[in-house]
Amino acid sequence: MNVYILCGHPDSQSLCAHLTQMYMHCALLKGHSVKVQYLGQMHFDPVLHHGYKDIQFLEPDLIKAQENILWCNHWVIVYPVWWGSLPALLKGFLDRTLHPGFAFKYRENSIWWDKFLTGRSAELIATSDAPGFWLNWTYRASDFKTLKTATLEFCGVKPVKTRRIDRVKHKSPEALMQEMERRVLQKIKNP
Repeated sequence: MNVYILCGHPDSQSLCAHLTQMYMHCALLKGHSVKVQYLGQMHFDPVLHHGYKDIQFLEPDLIKAQENILWCNHWVIVYPVWWGSLPALLKGFLDRTLHPGFAFKYRENSIWWDKFLTGRSAELIATSDAPGFWLNWTYRASDFKTLKTATLEFCGVKPVKTRRIDRVKHKSPEALMQEMERRVLQKIKNP
């Protein structure tokens, strides 16, 4: 399987970055082909200045991301939950990368659209300081709904599995490592 892993944390030395590395190593050990990008190391303007009225010039890192998306069978996005949602840089990445004509296209005189990213699955791995039950109950898992339903499934990516590593600020590094291995890395499918 071709696996594209995107670390959606702006800090390339974060827990999410460490999780990305662990996932990559495990996927490689299981025989998958892997490509990785870290948002904190990418250079692009995250602002969609004119909406989708005009598609902005794509910087090389965004072109590479689009190539990775088209190449992969399975897309993994690792990110922190901030204010019940995605980091702004990750949202900007999605706005700029998954534009009409690449990820989807509205049909003329129709309420329907064409989904250009079918045939791919995805996995969302979210870290949070808050307990998972709180995010699910209070915010109705708004980060997962935004990324899974309103973004990836809208573009045709299915199935999209979700995993949450919660209460990270209250856990020791050893406990976090054990949880990451138990809840994430063992879930990677064999080729």
